[in-house]
Amino acid sequence: MRVMATGVSVTIDGTTILDDVSFTAADGRVTGLIGPNGSGKSTLLRCLYRIIRPQQGTVHIGDHDVWQVPARRAGQLRAVVAQDQELDNDYTVRDIVAMGRIPHQRLLERESTTDRTIVDEALVRARIEWAEGRRFVTLSGGERQRVLLARALAQNTPVLLLDEPTNHLDIGAQLELLELIRELGLTTVAALHDLDHAMSYCDAVVLLHHGRVVAADDPVTVLTPQRLADVFGVRGATTTHPLTGQPHLVFAAPCSEREISR
Repeated sequence: MRVMATGVSVTIDGTTILDDVSFTAADGRVTGLIGPNGSGKSTLLRCLYRIIRPQQGTVHIGDHDVWQVPARRAGQLRAVVAQDQELDNDYTVRDIVAMGRIPHQRLLERESTTDRTIVDEALVRARIEWAEGRRFVTLSGGERQRVLLARALAQNTPVLLLDEPTNHLDIGAQLELLELIRELGLTTVAALHDLDHAMSYCDAVVLLHHGRVVAADDPVTVLTPQRLADVFGVRGATTTHPLTGQPHLVFAAPCSEREISR
């Protein structure tokens, strides 16, 4: 199921954060939202999952305007892995993953056999089933991200929204999580800080700068040396990764003003 933002604009405390942003995330593909700090990536993602309502524009998942459907229906359309989520210290891993079933349950409805089966499958898909009885707070950062991903999978939605999913993880945990996300085959929109991760793991990227879309296409097409200079102020180039044979970004010292403006 595709995700489409059309003419999305957000102003907060008199500051324009997003300015007429439009993009489409294709069905079953991984789309990265990239850009410098403050470019609007996280704000755009929050518009998609109903935390920040745009003053202008629309957001659709399939044929559904996410701001017009009931919250429960929105929870059946997209699952979210956000940054720095606060959770009760007494929750076990299984408790947290089971929360993903809430949009599919009636008020005060108890967990069904189907719910338990889906939770079991989500734990396995996220490769965290071994920790289901552990308290969430006892896990490492990478393990916690797997738990939050398992909760999202338990929602059984066609769309997955991720806000900096590799934030605070070591390199091994980052790569494992990104590989897992690629394997899911869901329509995925992820705000990413690491441009090389975007190059390696995204089918398409949306490059934001000062709240506007600079370019949207496959990563090699978007992340040209000139755009890296203009938007990020660095010298960069695409090369071939010596281990994977896939496109790979390399960077050098910041650009001079002359290189940025040419």
